[in-house]
Amino acid sequence: MMLRQVQFSDRREAGRSLAVALAEFKNANPVILALPRGGVPIGYEVATALDAPLDIILVRKLGAPGHEEYGIGAIVDGASPQVVLDDEIVRMVGASPDYIDREVQRQLAEIERRRTAYGSGLAIPLEYRTAIVVDDGIATGGTVKAALKALRKTGVSRVILAVPVAPRSAIAELRQWCDDIVCLAMPEPFYAVGAHYRDFSQTSDNEVVDLLAAARSDSETHKE
Repeated sequence: MMLRQVQFSDRREAGRSLAVALAEFKNANPVILALPRGGVPIGYEVATALDAPLDIILVRKLGAPGHEEYGIGAIVDGASPQVVLDDEIVRMVGASPDYIDREVQRQLAEIERRRTAYGSGLAIPLEYRTAIVVDDGIATGGTVKAALKALRKTGVSRVILAVPVAPRSAIAELRQWCDDIVCLAMPEPFYAVGAHYRDFSQTSDNEVVDLLAAARSDSETHKE
């Protein structure tokens, strides 16, 4: 059955709908981790509804020697950044431990630069918390998979993936890397994430900065 391709008016509206579906996790000590930039408006609405802190989770590809566009793994930021390697590809391209260390340090520097640009400061500690990873949608799932695999190493209690829309094939592949998945729509056929939004204009860096600041302000208000 072919479902309507337009499901959400914009990211903020999709986030509010997603928050309703995530209400059961409000008392599970959640932290909302948004993939920038498009996941941040979603994450802000979820964090507001669940009275939870909002942070970004930055994923950087680790490139092969001489072919940076060819990924041998990824590094995922956090209080303790995690490296996820594809051991088969590492062997195939002959990436030495020294090369991997240099590439990790290079990408960590870029992660730190982006965190500084977004004004997000130090990552929120995740140990014993329920980590809810949000994005505006999933196409292939490669970036999300790296984030989920890395989060498993941080000491979180649970890992939840939450997105407004994704293809069934991607959701099926990602289930092994998280404890639960909340996906509002899995249309068939699936063309592109943007096809399921009336307004899918690019989220700006300024909007990311403003939403993260607003989330921090909201969190401080709730503590008072």
